[in-house]
Amino acid sequence: MQEDLDVLKRSLIAADMDLGLAAVQRLVDADADPKWILEQGMAVAMFDLGEMWKRGEVFLPEVVASAEVFKRCNAIVEPVLLAQRKEGDEVNTIVVLATVKGDLHDLGKNMVGAMLRTSGFDVHDIGKDVSADRIVEVVRELHPQIVGLSALLTTTVPYQQRVIERLKAEGLRDEVIVMVGGAPVTPEWAEKIGADGYANNAPEAVEIAKKLIGAMR
Repeated sequence: MQEDLDVLKRSLIAADMDLGLAAVQRLVDADADPKWILEQGMAVAMFDLGEMWKRGEVFLPEVVASAEVFKRCNAIVEPVLLAQRKEGDEVNTIVVLATVKGDLHDLGKNMVGAMLRTSGFDVHDIGKDVSADRIVEVVRELHPQIVGLSALLTTTVPYQQRVIERLKAEGLRDEVIVMVGGAPVTPEWAEKIGADGYANNAPEAVEIAKKLIGAMR
């Protein structure tokens, strides 16, 4: 199974759809632990790809192509993961995820959503290019415990602050934990805008979310 996991990782980095889908299907058919597939295979590959992008070794179109492979592979793995939810998972914790207004990139958000679901969080992904108005509307409707805001572009990162300010203006800020992330986002930025948490990658986002929820209880 390790061989197929390695093939899956290579296919994600190379954006090879056919190779990736075949590898992930073989792993699922072999009863590989879906959490292992996601955490040790897919998440590792996409983290490595993100680091390559930061170093200028790959370009955004390649990252976008790999994101599509991730999405299709995750569609195979996620139903198996959800079927294995365990007692004690964070099933009562609602998380709303969004890529902020002006940003059409959702790879990081999708990875975070997938890994939160593996831990039992009730994830509502409201998409990309999402306005503050829409986020406020969803917070009022769903009453989530966590709102996660993603931004991949330096030009859209400031919109994370705008969302937080809007939540304050609507009297909703104290009701939710706000987490931020994305390649240009830093812990310093998160602190500056008054976010409750920052994560550099999907596994870290899960751990931070659990920690913040634990502190609320």
